[in-house]
Amino acid sequence: MGASAKWERGSVVQDWGLAVVVAVIQLAGSSGANSHQTGVRSLDAFAYLLLLAGPIALSLRRVLPEPVLLVAFVAAVAYVLRDYGFGPIFLSLIIAFLSAAIHGSRWRTYPVVAVGYLLMVWPLPALLGRHSDAWQIFGLLGWVAVLVGIVEGVRQRRTVVLARAQRAEAARRDDEAQQARAAAEERLAIARELHDVLAHSLSLINVQSSVALELFDRKPQQAAAALATIKTTSKEALAKVHTLLHAIRSGTSVAPDYPESTVTEPDSIVPAARPEPPRPAPRAPEPTLEDLDTLLERTRATGLDVDTKIIGMPKKLPSVIDVAAARIVQESLTNVVRHAPGATALITLRYTPESIGITVDNTRPTGTAVRTGIGGNGIIGMRERAHALGGALTAGPRPSGGFRVAARLPARPAALSPPEARAESVNGEQARA
Repeated sequence: MGASAKWERGSVVQDWGLAVVVAVIQLAGSSGANSHQTGVRSLDAFAYLLLLAGPIALSLRRVLPEPVLLVAFVAAVAYVLRDYGFGPIFLSLIIAFLSAAIHGSRWRTYPVVAVGYLLMVWPLPALLGRHSDAWQIFGLLGWVAVLVGIVEGVRQRRTVVLARAQRAEAARRDDEAQQARAAAEERLAIARELHDVLAHSLSLINVQSSVALELFDRKPQQAAAALATIKTTSKEALAKVHTLLHAIRSGTSVAPDYPESTVTEPDSIVPAARPEPPRPAPRAPEPTLEDLDTLLERTRATGLDVDTKIIGMPKKLPSVIDVAAARIVQESLTNVVRHAPGATALITLRYTPESIGITVDNTRPTGTAVRTGIGGNGIIGMRERAHALGGALTAGPRPSGGFRVAARLPARPAALSPPEARAESVNGEQARA
């Protein structure tokens, strides 16, 4: 607020200073020009009033540019038509025209130039019997063209600057939108990773704790086995959470952006090697279809009967596809354990040259489902994971009873979002290790 008021006071001082300078030039210059011209009327009080009208109006040129132009124009026309001769009175008119034409409308300012030339230079002065030579007629016409050219140049420059500012603002907004999208993708990836790490283990813990409570008095040995499974599963889940948090904290650092040097170095000078960006923190290996047997052992420990069926020739898949397929199987079996106790499950893997099909079927449940009190996001997460890789996933009840999860993933991912691309890189390094 204070800076704006200070700027406005500075502008007023500049405008009044300009008005004083123009007034001095017009008064002194016009007196000298009038005395050296023959056949013109001597300056009188009205002439001095006209010489002061334009400079006084210039003090308001920023606030009222077009009315100031009109005052300066009327004063100059009256001065010339009263036959006081030519002189510096045009200075205030030129400044007023530049101020109004640059910031205002061409349709309201450019006609002033044409009308002024007709009234003050040619042909009206010639019709009134005033002497006009070729220098005045063509020379002033050339100066008028230069004046209009200056205005057009300034206007074009202002247009270019404004366009650049608008492009910069649009680029800034686009960068902010991209950063927001990247942040949203990162949050989604972290949420999906947390779900994948915890949901399966916590579901097993929930089921085994229910079994332990139910069998604690009647079958203590089975209850003890369930408690042992809870201990092992919770320990592994804690280890996974720790590694995930460490990866989130350590893997977000970005290598500094080193600008390219603008100085051309001799060929004999070898530029110093740039430090490599820090590598992501080590993480626990992601489950893959090669670990299917290990994955099923823990699920079978809950009492779920799981069979597998493979159609086609198994092949090595890209790590991001392999991990996604294993996660879909894991989440599907977790849902069976939670919502269909006593059911049996069948995992079918169908390999083709273009894709891999994953189907997890379970029969009708024979027991009571465990109530956790909250709804899950497993199917949503599986569908998002499949779509991100260019695949598809459906889930729903089977006509014969039970539930089916069917997914199709491409043999090669169509496109990867930044979080998925980083996951592909990390998984590839883990596979090589």
